[in-house]
Amino acid sequence: MAAPDKIMISTNRIKEGLPYPLGAAWDGNGTNFAVFSAHATKVEVCIFKSDGKKEVERVALPEYTDQIWHGYLPEIAPGTVYGLRVHGPYEPHAGHRFNPNKLLLDPYACAHVGRLKWHPAVFGYRMETADDLTFDERDSAPHMPKCTVVDPNFDWTGSRGRGLAHWNDTVVYELHVRGFTKLHPAVPKKFRGTYAGLGTKAVIDYIKSLGVTTVELLPIHTFIDDNGLIEKGLSNYWGYNSIGFFAPDPRYASAKADSLREFKEMVARLHDAGLEVILDVVYNHTAEGNEFGPTLSFKGIDNASYYRLVADEQRRYINDTGTGNTLNVSHPRVLQMVTDSLRYWVQLANIDGFRFDLGTILAREPNGFDNRSGFLKACCQDPLLGTVKLIAEPWDCGPGGYQVGGFPPGWAEWNDKFRDTVRDFWRGEAAASEMTRRLCASGDIFNNQGRRPWASVNFVTAHDGFTLNDVVSYNEKHNEGNGEDNIDGTSDNRSWNCGAEGPTDDPAVNRLRERQIRNMSATLMLSQGTPMLVAGDEFGRTQGGNNNAYCQDNEISWLNWDIKDKGQCLLNFAKKVIGLRRKYPILRRDRFLNGEYVEELGVKDVTWINANGKEMEDEHWGDSGMRCFGMLLDGRAQPSGIRRVGHEATLLVVLNVHSDLVNFVLPECVGGDQWTLLLDTSEPCKNVDATLATGDHYGVTAYSLLLFKLDSSGSFAE
Repeated sequence: MAAPDKIMISTNRIKEGLPYPLGAAWDGNGTNFAVFSAHATKVEVCIFKSDGKKEVERVALPEYTDQIWHGYLPEIAPGTVYGLRVHGPYEPHAGHRFNPNKLLLDPYACAHVGRLKWHPAVFGYRMETADDLTFDERDSAPHMPKCTVVDPNFDWTGSRGRGLAHWNDTVVYELHVRGFTKLHPAVPKKFRGTYAGLGTKAVIDYIKSLGVTTVELLPIHTFIDDNGLIEKGLSNYWGYNSIGFFAPDPRYASAKADSLREFKEMVARLHDAGLEVILDVVYNHTAEGNEFGPTLSFKGIDNASYYRLVADEQRRYINDTGTGNTLNVSHPRVLQMVTDSLRYWVQLANIDGFRFDLGTILAREPNGFDNRSGFLKACCQDPLLGTVKLIAEPWDCGPGGYQVGGFPPGWAEWNDKFRDTVRDFWRGEAAASEMTRRLCASGDIFNNQGRRPWASVNFVTAHDGFTLNDVVSYNEKHNEGNGEDNIDGTSDNRSWNCGAEGPTDDPAVNRLRERQIRNMSATLMLSQGTPMLVAGDEFGRTQGGNNNAYCQDNEISWLNWDIKDKGQCLLNFAKKVIGLRRKYPILRRDRFLNGEYVEELGVKDVTWINANGKEMEDEHWGDSGMRCFGMLLDGRAQPSGIRRVGHEATLLVVLNVHSDLVNFVLPECVGGDQWTLLLDTSEPCKNVDATLATGDHYGVTAYSLLLFKLDSSGSFAE
């Protein structure tokens, strides 16, 4: 490729450099560049002016060691804007798509500037022909974002180290950096929707006041807005379209040129408040799509290594993600990139853990899902990654992709069976016997190989799907605003609108909806396992029935902080039930409940109670009309593997999905003869604390949940 006019082709000041670390590493005097490519014939570093608009220097990396192209450029300092051009064969049938006319992002870049401008030049083939075997000679640089060299140093003085919350104590709060503060009145306008905005005192104080321990951020890795969305006036709001795994997306920075530092400052402020930070990461695919997608980075650096290709037709991509391509984590250098990225965020950004989008992909080998895959082995043996929380979304779109419970010890997993069962139960369509499993951390799925209850990450809602308010307000999805004729998003919502579709003035419907929100919130927090709450659900946020708001960077997705009386009542309830979980360790045990009688101790850890106050019999479980039952958690149950009596409070959870009031008899229990009512979802804003004797009847309102504590006779602590 002939270089454009007025670009200096430098050979004099380049030095050999080192093949490690990969990426652009500044040492105080200059920058070492190292780029992996097993099939390239030449790699060039292109230096741009600070605004990224004009290429001023192009340098070929002189050395090639163990498939790493490398060289050292003196005087290249932090803030320098650069990109790559990679030479090699353009042979799509053989899996190779090199095109040095395309400026490429460094896979290891730690910061980016600019946004992608969709133009035919960003495609490696002549896009107008729709033939990916053609070769495009247009320069893509004017339309591409660029990389910047960074100074990795940051003063973490005063910020705590990692490992604040034990898994048993963890309450996850899933939020979107932009959407959480975009409308927040206490955040200065210039910081709304940014890392700095999330790091403001008023925002952190609110999160802390909820009682959650851990903030889980939707993807912040640099990502691309799909051209099809832009043409419809939309954007990739959620961010599951990564193009760089080491850089925080500059769109969330109030100071674009200082995005990495601003991100670290946000993490430091959250840590100062005692909050963990988990990143939702997307290592399963990239924004380059399939053979008809753009050439932005990996495709032009070494397509045959970075992506899984169809074995007998390497022009095509394996698409287990549903996005067009699948990263080839079976390749040692791709596996290295992913684990290097994870370690980078832990070491240099103090991140406390990760949630892996479509996690099954990462455990795939050529023969399918393997819970002893290279990636899982790498994480298991890594002394640094072993100190942080690892959470899998245990499914993907490929064959055998559903793997809930299939990940190895040490991993937690999103448990969609909890979500589905809880939603079904509270609309009267799940059996009590199924519900009991979910209340007990789904031991039928996770109780093996020494795994603990925390391995089940319980949720009723997540970023994708209905909000909790919409679960009780809509029977059908309403995604018309996405521009896809309402065919996108799942139709399997397991929701119940309580008698009217969408907003209504009917007071009876609204009362039931609010009670159902409280029922599901309480179920989430009173169940064994790790609860995950979605930001805004605590005060009844709505998306107007949109269950796939991935492209809605607007008021549909942004949190509205004008919280009315209804929202405030829900918020107070959420804080209360989270507080109860924190107060009573028996709600977050380190051992699975099994309901077996331990003769040596004379105790069952859990007993299921019928409405008559007696223990459930086998025939009761087969009664389809049995819709009210109790879960008695005995505080005397052994808290660990050591056979000794526990000294926790004894609690009784009562659930009623009958459409009528049920008179529930409070059971007799060793350790006390009175029950104190701690929670009643039918009386949300009222201080309950009623005391009743064992054997008393309590009228359980239709569709409601209660929590009682046994008043100790002095032998057992709270």
